[in-house]
Amino acid sequence: MAEGKKSHLYALKPLIERWPAVSKPEGHVNFRTKISWTVLCLIIYFILTNIMIYGVSGVVLDMFAGFRAIMAGASGSIMHLGIGPIVTASIILQLFVGAKIIKLDLTKKEDKAIYQGTQKILVIAMILVEAIPQVYGYLNPSDSLIGMVGGSWASAVIISQLFMGAFLVFLMDELISKWGIGSGISLFIAAGVSQAIFTGLFNWLPGQTSLPLSVYNPPAGAIPGTYYMTSQMSLGEIVDHGFQWLFIGHQGFQNAIVPVLGTIFIFLIVVYTESSRIELPLAHGKVRGARGRYPIRLIYASNIPVILMAALLANINMFALLFYTHPGLKNIPFLGGQWWIGLYDTAAGSTAPIAGGAWYLSNLNGINGWLMPILSGGAGGHAPWQYALKVIIYLSVMIFGSILFAKFWIETTDMGPRSVAKQIQRSGMQIPGFRRDPRVLGRVLERYIPVVTIIGGAAVGALAGFADAIGTVGNASGTGLLLTVGIMINLYEQIAKEQAMEMHPVLRGFFGTE
Repeated sequence: MAEGKKSHLYALKPLIERWPAVSKPEGHVNFRTKISWTVLCLIIYFILTNIMIYGVSGVVLDMFAGFRAIMAGASGSIMHLGIGPIVTASIILQLFVGAKIIKLDLTKKEDKAIYQGTQKILVIAMILVEAIPQVYGYLNPSDSLIGMVGGSWASAVIISQLFMGAFLVFLMDELISKWGIGSGISLFIAAGVSQAIFTGLFNWLPGQTSLPLSVYNPPAGAIPGTYYMTSQMSLGEIVDHGFQWLFIGHQGFQNAIVPVLGTIFIFLIVVYTESSRIELPLAHGKVRGARGRYPIRLIYASNIPVILMAALLANINMFALLFYTHPGLKNIPFLGGQWWIGLYDTAAGSTAPIAGGAWYLSNLNGINGWLMPILSGGAGGHAPWQYALKVIIYLSVMIFGSILFAKFWIETTDMGPRSVAKQIQRSGMQIPGFRRDPRVLGRVLERYIPVVTIIGGAAVGALAGFADAIGTVGNASGTGLLLTVGIMINLYEQIAKEQAMEMHPVLRGFFGTE
């Protein structure tokens, strides 16, 4: 790229070079050290999710309640924002680069460094963008905090705690990516969803803790709840309504049998899909008889597209909620207070949309969220055709959005045909029958990688939408379960790769770690 045509983001280069960041290891980091840093960050993450925000009143409205399982945070804690700012910054920058609004060639080392540095600065900006609205009716300062420091300073205290928690997540994600194994974002999502699934299966406390234990308010966990209802119901009650409660659930019991079966089914289908791959034969250019295979998985871009889509939908819900309820935004012409953008009933303590465009983009929430209203002739002021339209819109957005983000992701993470060709070239391998030239190898890979990226993006988006439609235990959301299974499989493969490189150092050059 010529000097005169460089991106305007190069103006940020002096700031990027001085920006605080986790330093890269100078040499190879051994497997034990990587495991230690990864486990330490996980422990810190769970500790932070149990540190509640100081000075918040008793009533907390969670703007990300419907997306909490995949936001890798805990409502009301200093991890309230979770990974939201990091993923949102990545979405914005990818869209701008993909649309050529920001002119950066990510195949060039200098441009890629500017891209990554700008993303770090944008993360800080997005932390403030997502933290500041939280104090306007959602995380209200308590009277004691207001009396201690004053009204405006009380809001600043809460915002500073949200900023600190989100910034720690950002630093831990960077620490794991450089000194640990895998991605910090993915690891935190898997940890949160796994915790939700575990409690959804084995929680013996009543679903509504303020009410006594009964058939209408059984233990919240699927296993103790099913056992309690079958042992307490008479035969007539089981025939009358018991089967529906046991299999589909009701208001006091959400972790029914169908969500459990849906969880198992999604687990099996994701494991099968993750194992599907195309293998290109490779031979060493100098060592006769040395052969191998380069696997191109069906889910080539991994689960990242679904993470980006979920964060995008969470931000759409947040801004729709703000435009409808915030005193300063609800008076904006054509946008503020408009039901067609998103209608909310915050008086009932809910931040989930009940109508408007945001409702059509909200989570399907299992069979009870769409199929039962269709069969019963509608519910909540919506006709059956509106529920059917919501399913179509939600699945379409998940599939096409995942395709778009999958294409952006492989170009920004050295997973494109040209980058993979250079990695194979450096390892000394080549495809038998083709000249040992990265350009030739790149053209061969272009037959597979772009097509597999689109198919894989569509597949992972469809799986996520289908999982949300079936429902899962623990209110983890189908998308959260899909992500967790994929993350754990990828983590297992990365651990195996790290162990292989530890035993055979020559493999580090092939994997691009040296």
